[in-house]
Amino acid sequence: MSVFADLHVHTTNSDGSMELSEVPAVARSADVSVVAVTDHDRLHPDLPTPVTTIEGVTIVHGIELRAEAPDGQHVDLLGYGVYPTPELIAELERLQADRVERGQAIIDCVEDTLGIDLDLESREGLGRPHIARAIDANPDTKHDFDSAFAEVIGTDEPCYVARDIPSFEDAVSLLSESSGLVGLAHPFRYSDPTSALALTSELDAVERYYPYGREVDPRPIERAIADNNLVPTGGSDAHGDVLGEAGLSKEEYRHFRSAVTL
Repeated sequence: MSVFADLHVHTTNSDGSMELSEVPAVARSADVSVVAVTDHDRLHPDLPTPVTTIEGVTIVHGIELRAEAPDGQHVDLLGYGVYPTPELIAELERLQADRVERGQAIIDCVEDTLGIDLDLESREGLGRPHIARAIDANPDTKHDFDSAFAEVIGTDEPCYVARDIPSFEDAVSLLSESSGLVGLAHPFRYSDPTSALALTSELDAVERYYPYGREVDPRPIERAIADNNLVPTGGSDAHGDVLGEAGLSKEEYRHFRSAVTL
């Protein structure tokens, strides 16, 4: 399927490698006409409106917000067509303060554990991918990006530090008040996809198309879409400069766009 709209893309505002100014050219090279910028726990300061056009490419202002479900599982919510309510801004400021503290704790642990200097300081927007890239780039360690996660900073690894995240109920409330559409990201990335998909009864949408890197059975997602009258979304979850690995067709985007209340 040709991807018309890639609705899950990260920039340097969180843990992506693309500047916002680079997105239109990268989108055009992939024949993608619409991009949703969905940075982790941050609104993009250069996207003042829910939807805008930059160099001929439609940019949907979005956000990816992690939340703790009632069963304790952590899930990611995607808000589309975001505008900054005072309540959302206050929560994002709290989350970014926690990210700075957490990031520095991970950096300190990595440097102590591996006996290296990462030449990296924590800041707002910093995530574990930044730290993994710094580990990979350091000449005094054997780890690459993947093994940094697998053996050093991944969940349950020696330098993992948990984040302080909102409850699912609070996250949905915040995004529902500030976004035109709220959906569940990548259902098959969670340890319990069935439980995660059950949460869509409280949402507007679900990520139907996603590059999992393995075969998945889409029927549970399609059942959730039918049972809960959800809007299908899709995106590549791009952290680099390749777009269009997953997303919506032009017709599917029209359905998505008509459902985003601004």
